[in-house]
Amino acid sequence: MARYTGPRTRLSRREGMDLFGNTKAALEKRNYPPGERGSRRPAKMQGYGIQLREKQKVKRIYGILERQFRIYFKRAAQQKGVTGNNLMIMLERRLDNAVFRAGLARTRSQARQLVVHGHVMVNGRKVNIPSFQIKEGDVFEVREGSKKLQIIKDAIAASQGRGVPEWLQRDDTNLSATVTALPDRLSIDMPINEQLIVELYSK
Repeated sequence: MARYTGPRTRLSRREGMDLFGNTKAALEKRNYPPGERGSRRPAKMQGYGIQLREKQKVKRIYGILERQFRIYFKRAAQQKGVTGNNLMIMLERRLDNAVFRAGLARTRSQARQLVVHGHVMVNGRKVNIPSFQIKEGDVFEVREGSKKLQIIKDAIAASQGRGVPEWLQRDDTNLSATVTALPDRLSIDMPINEQLIVELYSK
């Protein structure tokens, strides 16, 4: 299973925002792009450059590589409705993202690790595929034998101030969450302009 294993702070500095939920301090310390010329005044981006940066930002937020991202876009374009909205909703419905959004993990990468290592169950069955698409009515939970893990306890405590989106209902007692509705575009509060991605792939 392919995934990015390089320095995360470098990616956040490139996009100018905390992409992973744990690089904010580093951004405050060096708030300019990485590289030898990063501290110099950057050239103003236009057209293709802006579109590319937006695509890279979304890929890195959700932890997806290029090939899989293209598959998501192709499926989104084939669905009814607005392609950009379809794309974002598909990304939001990933199991690893749902685990993160429910506050059962501190970051999406940590949520991905929990899923891959078999700590998460969906509707009573173990699912170890991070890209698994959840649907309305699904219940995902931390496996019984994993509920004592300290990283999960820490994640629950840290998520109290972050809140849980309206389409999820978390049960702190059972360390589970119910998908009460499918996410919509308004529930994704990150600074993303998906129309730029649509324009990029439409060339």
